[in-house]
Amino acid sequence: MYGIFMECWVALKLYFGNPLLAILLVASAIYIIVAEKDLKKKILLGILPIVILAGFLFPVTKIVYVAAFDDGSDTYYRVLWLVPMYVVIGYAACKLVFSFENKMKQRIALVVTLVVVVISGHLVYLNQYMSVAQNLYHIPQHVIEICDVIAPADGEDRVRAAFPSELVHFVRQYDTDILMPFGREMVVTQWDYYNPVYEVMEKPEIIDAEELLDATRQTGCRYIVLAKDRKINKNLTTLGLKLIKTIDNYYIYEDPQVYS
Repeated sequence: MYGIFMECWVALKLYFGNPLLAILLVASAIYIIVAEKDLKKKILLGILPIVILAGFLFPVTKIVYVAAFDDGSDTYYRVLWLVPMYVVIGYAACKLVFSFENKMKQRIALVVTLVVVVISGHLVYLNQYMSVAQNLYHIPQHVIEICDVIAPADGEDRVRAAFPSELVHFVRQYDTDILMPFGREMVVTQWDYYNPVYEVMEKPEIIDAEELLDATRQTGCRYIVLAKDRKINKNLTTLGLKLIKTIDNYYIYEDPQVYS
């Protein structure tokens, strides 16, 4: 039981990241329990968050969760999604500020609250994964251009295309008329699913062109998109495919056999 408790404790710390957020949440919930007169708000924003946090750390909760869901150990942290963390903190902060009748005290409390908010987080726009949006869709422009080339015309059936794993997250967001033989389920490695196109296209250091073509034809892929720097033992055009366009760092091939 102690080992399971420590797993839950580590998951809790990783979920919050900054320990100050956990302290703010617990302090806010306790303040709401003490100061809130409305019973429904007291239960929803004060008591329930504390109960969920305590239940999350209770080893039996994890045992039951894992037994109820496949691979539940990897998703147990999602129990914490039930806690409306920022609603609780924000409500408690507002209640505290307006609990002072004196305007000067309200201003001081507001400034203190803002300082706490600033030091408990960080500016997300400085994150290394943030970049300036290239378009209204907030996805890489080359993905849009590739999709526009292979997308079916109005009234035509949807097409299937094999994309490199770094693009699959974006394609589905932009055009649902473009199907893929594998998607996010293959990119998340811990799920450990099997897909013949992914096995040939992503895993080897050098792609076997004939094996790739066999896999894409079996799954009905009309198009194959490959990065220019991706190593492959044969040029796909020598196997009957057409290079219809090059966009940025990607080649777009069409398979006439699937098209026909």
